[in-house]
Amino acid sequence: MPDHPLAEVFGFPVDNLSSEATRYRENKLCPFNNKVPNCTKDKANNPLGVCSIFDGEKLAITCPVRFRQDWIIVEDAASFFFPVNANWTTLTEVRLRDRQGKSAGNIDVVLVQYDNDGRVLDFGALEIQAVYISGNVRRPFEAYMENPEVGADMDWSKETNYPRPDYLSSSRKRLAPQLLYKGGILSAWNKKIGVALDKNLFATLPTLQESESNQADIAWFIYDLQFDQDNKHYSLVRDRTVYTTFSTALEQITRPEAGSLHTFVESLQTKLDDRLSGSNPPDTQEIDLSQL
Repeated sequence: MPDHPLAEVFGFPVDNLSSEATRYRENKLCPFNNKVPNCTKDKANNPLGVCSIFDGEKLAITCPVRFRQDWIIVEDAASFFFPVNANWTTLTEVRLRDRQGKSAGNIDVVLVQYDNDGRVLDFGALEIQAVYISGNVRRPFEAYMENPEVGADMDWSKETNYPRPDYLSSSRKRLAPQLLYKGGILSAWNKKIGVALDKNLFATLPTLQESESNQADIAWFIYDLQFDQDNKHYSLVRDRTVYTTFSTALEQITRPEAGSLHTFVESLQTKLDDRLSGSNPPDTQEIDLSQL
């Protein structure tokens, strides 16, 4: 594991001590098109300004706003949703409701195509999936922020609850339910979906059956962070795009990979042997009512 778990804080690498980086840290600013100038992650008055963490030599994007750098994600999504030269704009955090009027959650970004009179012609939904963190990331963040010049070289590797990317929770607890509920409604409306996600997160998903772009319901926009040596910061770049249909993608992501049947039967045999030998008490006990 790396000595330092944090890759970017308030938009800049932890070892970037330039005046610009210092200004962003001191004012808790977000350079990636947050809804307000400041970072609002976790707590608005005491934001957790960690944009990405290290995963060995790789980086994991842990803040969804980090994907908004230069609005590359919406440009990529528009190219999938709409014809060339279409008029379009974006709306963020749009509430989606089911047939009974119950909330199915918010769509991260809705891209709307409109005509010359401003009337809606079409739309598509863009979901942004950052990586969850296991362990405690606030402690190293606060230790770093106390003195970034010293904290840039701190060794956190021996601390308890060292923060790590949790790719499994990111896909099972967040991405799969998003596709199941929000995606199910959008698919019923025959509307296209874009998913922006981290390269390393995508690598942990089951292998998706790809389709041609003009036959796809979902475009998976896969991004990576590349270090810009001249400017001493990381830039968001699209690694590739994978096109799938909604039904096959949902089936593959929500279907768990079965473990070993032989191992499971062995565990059953062990428990059964213990039960029959009397080494474990039964789950239920007979009560002699005559003794009450």
